[in-house]
Amino acid sequence: METIKIKYFTDKIDKLEYIDGKSDWIDLRASEDVILKAGDFALIPLGVAMELPQGYEAHIVPRSSTYKNFGVIQANHCGIVDGSYCGDNDMWRMPVIAMRDTEIHVNDRICQFRIMKNQPQIQFDEVDKLAGKDRGGFGSTGKQ
Repeated sequence: METIKIKYFTDKIDKLEYIDGKSDWIDLRASEDVILKAGDFALIPLGVAMELPQGYEAHIVPRSSTYKNFGVIQANHCGIVDGSYCGDNDMWRMPVIAMRDTEIHVNDRICQFRIMKNQPQIQFDEVDKLAGKDRGGFGSTGKQ
C-alpha cells in the first residue's frame, strides 16, 4: 500500500478517504465559495497539497455529476499533478469554465483524482511498415 503525505489548508472540508470496493478515484472538494457567471474562468481551490510517492503523478478530472450540478467544465480536461508539485504551499486547484451562472460552495465535491505510475522511459523505432491491421485511419470506425 502506498502512503501519501497530505496537508489540509482548511478544516472546513471533509478529509480525503479511499473507499475500498467502491471506486479507486478519490473525491476532492472546493475549499472556498466560488461564484461564477457564464463564461468565467476560475481556479477552484481544493484545499489540499500532497507529496506523492516517488514515480507517481495524480490525474484530476470532473466527477460525473460536476457539469449537471455546477454547470462547469474543466478547462484542461484532465489535470496532471506531477511529483515535483509537492511544496508546502502547492495547493491543488481545478481550472474551470462556467457554462452558466453558478455557485460552488465550501465542501462541494467538485472533482476526483487517482494516482498513476509515471510513464516509463521509451524509445521510438522508426519503421516503413507497421504489422497491425489497418482500421481506416479515423477513430474506431474508419469513417469521418
